[in-house]
Amino acid sequence: MDKKILFFDIDGTILSHRNYQVSESTKSALRQAQSNGHIVMINTGRVNSFIDRTVQSIGFDGFIYGCGTPIIYKEEVLFHTELTKELIQSLIKDLRELKIEAVLEGSKAVFYDYNSNSPIVKGLIDYQVKHQFAASSWDDPEIAFDKLCIWPEDKQRSNLFYDKYKDVLDFIDRDGRLYEIVPKGFSKASGIEYMIKHLGIPYENTYAFGDSENDLSMLTYSKHSIAMGNSSQAIKDIVTYVTEDVDHHGIEHALKHFNLI
Repeated sequence: MDKKILFFDIDGTILSHRNYQVSESTKSALRQAQSNGHIVMINTGRVNSFIDRTVQSIGFDGFIYGCGTPIIYKEEVLFHTELTKELIQSLIKDLRELKIEAVLEGSKAVFYDYNSNSPIVKGLIDYQVKHQFAASSWDDPEIAFDKLCIWPEDKQRSNLFYDKYKDVLDFIDRDGRLYEIVPKGFSKASGIEYMIKHLGIPYENTYAFGDSENDLSMLTYSKHSIAMGNSSQAIKDIVTYVTEDVDHHGIEHALKHFNLI
């Protein structure tokens, strides 16, 4: 069978927003696709220090983490870029001075301003403790991260931050309130481009599965793009195919539709 490469978002695509589980039908469909000779990969905005064990245990062939900043295939790190120490210290200084709430996301840990009163930050810290994810402080002397997320409350301050860093960082607008910030030129699409070149797989054999705005780059880049039924209409309007939602066997349904299983 002609080898295809399949890229899956996590939240709302393979992982249910309802029960935070991966369904048995999804697990079975992914294994069947692999047994048919296809490559199955995660392509997520999450960094690898923030990945649920349920997802890691499924047996994916590889992982594109943090919007393409690290790429792992068959347990080998093929590529990894981190922000420089100088840039990290500059970002932290400006985030504090401009009073912009942020989470700094690295491969070994996620870093928080523990002085923050933000309910979002407090909720994320509680979530990390519950799931035993590695977390640390912005003041950690070993701090290193690949990307960050911000949710600025003041437009003027956020514009100052954007203007200072727009030439070295890309700002991904998630919903008008949350911005995912990555090194310039990196995205879920750049991760796909890297993998097909590395493995010598034709572009025509690329499939991307997603449900939200941060999946746009990989959905518009891939030859075959699949939106989950729980996606917004804006996502559904730009894809090749709309499948069932994550809680109604959407992955299995799509893989059968494309004769991948």
